[in-house]
Amino acid sequence: QFINEPVGRNTAPAVGLTAIYLNHLSSESIMVVLPSDHAIPDTEKFLNDLRLAIQGAKKDYLVTFGIKPNRPETGYGYIKVARSSKTKPKGLIKVDRFFEKPDLKTAKRYLSDGGYFWNSGIFIFKTSQILSEIKEHLPSLYRTLKEIESILFDSSKPKKPDKLNKPNKHNECNKLNKLYSRLEPISIDYGIMERSQNILMAPAKFKWSDLGSWAALDEIIEKDKTGNILKGNTIDIESQNSTVFAGDRLIATIGLKDMVVVDTPDATLVSPKERVQEVRKVVEALRQADREEHLIHKTVERPWGSYTVLEKGDRYKIKRVVLKPGARLSLQLHRRRSEHWVVVSGVAKVTREGETYLVHTNESTYIPINTKHRLENPGDIFLQIVEVQNGDYVEEDDIERFADDYGRPIT
Repeated sequence: QFINEPVGRNTAPAVGLTAIYLNHLSSESIMVVLPSDHAIPDTEKFLNDLRLAIQGAKKDYLVTFGIKPNRPETGYGYIKVARSSKTKPKGLIKVDRFFEKPDLKTAKRYLSDGGYFWNSGIFIFKTSQILSEIKEHLPSLYRTLKEIESILFDSSKPKKPDKLNKPNKHNECNKLNKLYSRLEPISIDYGIMERSQNILMAPAKFKWSDLGSWAALDEIIEKDKTGNILKGNTIDIESQNSTVFAGDRLIATIGLKDMVVVDTPDATLVSPKERVQEVRKVVEALRQADREEHLIHKTVERPWGSYTVLEKGDRYKIKRVVLKPGARLSLQLHRRRSEHWVVVSGVAKVTREGETYLVHTNESTYIPINTKHRLENPGDIFLQIVEVQNGDYVEEDDIERFADDYGRPIT
C-alpha cells in the first residue's frame, strides 16, 4: 500500500503518519524506515542485520544501522557510540549522540577516533514506541497526528486493515490536507534521533552506498578504461575519471578530469566531483533569483497522470497531457486563458459548460476563457492530448476547481 503526503513535510511527519496507520492495526507492529536512494547489493547480509535490529526494536529501543567509515566524508551525518555499554541482544551498541554533516577537518578527526559511524538513515522501531517518542519530543506533531487518526479510523470498530476510512468526501479530504499542511517540516533525525536517549546501533555488515550525490555513482557503476562513467547520448574525447549523464540531447566532452556533467530536460549541471554536494547552493541561488526551475519541472506528475511543458512563450504554453485509464481532471475554469485540445491517442470525454461529448484521436476541441470544463479518460488505455493555452497569463495557479476526485481544494 502507498500512503501519500498531500505536501512534503520532511521525514518526521511522514514516519508519524505511517506509524499511526500501522499502530492502528497492531501496537506490536515493527516499522523499518529506509531512504529510497541507497544501494544495498547483498540482500542476505542486510536481512541478517535487520533481524538483529528487530530484536532490539522488540525491547522498545529505537535502532539504527551505523556504517563503519573508510574515508573522511562530509556528505553524511555521523553517529558516536558509547565507549562501553551492555545491551541485549548482543551485537547492538548504545548510541551516545548524532552529529550533522561535518567539515573536512572534523570528518578526519571522527575517522581517526574510531568511535564514529556514518548515519545510514535506516531506522527500526515499534510503531507504538516511535509514537511515544514523538509525543515526548514533538508534541505538536503528535496532536495533529491524533486528529488525522480520528478522521482515518473509526475508533468504535475493531482494529482491522479494512476499517480504514477512505476520505472521499471533499470536506474530509480538505481537512486532512489542511491538518498535514500546517505541520512543521522536520526530519526524524533532528526531531527524534538527536533527542532520544533510547537508541541502539547495529554496526552494518552489509555493503552500503548512499547515492545522495552524483559522485557516489563511482561506487556502483562500472567505469571505462580511463575511469569514466558515460551514460546516454554522449561523445567523449580524452576525459578521465568523469561522470556524464545525458538524455536526448547530445553531450560532447573534451579533456575533462574529475568532473560531473548531468543533462536533464530541466537543467544541466557541471561540477567538479569534489564539489558536487554543493548542488543545494544552486537551488538556493534559483530561489533567491525568483526562478521557477527549483519548483516546476518540465514533466509534472499528478494523481490523474502527468503533463509535460513542450514550449512556453509570453502569451502561450504548449503541453502534452497524459491521463491514466479511468482518470479525470477536476471540474475547473480559467479566468485568463483559453485552451485547445488535440487528441493524439485514446478517446477523450469532455465536459464543457454542462455539455458532455467524446473527442477521438486526430480530433480537437476548444475551451473558451471563463468556461467550466473537465477532461476524462473513459478508455482502458492512456489518453494523450496536446494542449495549447493562450492568454495574458498561462501559469498553473490560474484555476478554480468546482469538483475533484483527489481531495484538492475546491473553490
